[in-house]
Amino acid sequence: QVQLVESGGGLVQAGGSLRLSCAASRSIFSISINNMGWYRQAPGKQRELVADITSGASTNYADSVKGRFTISRDNAKNTVYLQMNSLNPEDTAVYYCNVRTTRWGDKFDYWGQGTQVTVSS
Repeated sequence: QVQLVESGGGLVQAGGSLRLSCAASRSIFSISINNMGWYRQAPGKQRELVADITSGASTNYADSVKGRFTISRDNAKNTVYLQMNSLNPEDTAVYYCNVRTTRWGDKFDYWGQGTQVTVSS
């Protein structure tokens, strides 16, 4: 099993910055953590990919956040970060951490509890 703990959400004014963190802990040592990413869901909208990062540190971003958000990871700490700059009200959503794992060739996805990000005008 893998447990994810998110932190860093909050209220910020437009143009401000926030950094989200997601720490993964494993109860089974044979589990390997592979891709890690961030999704978000705004009221009345479907959950969408914001950014993800592979074990080799390749990154992918939604068009709406390119140039403003940066995803990174610390493999020693099993933690993924999302640095969010130049925030605007359209970024307001619940942000969820996602982690893909592998154990004996089988892949499993785990989700964080979600953290609220609110950007005021």
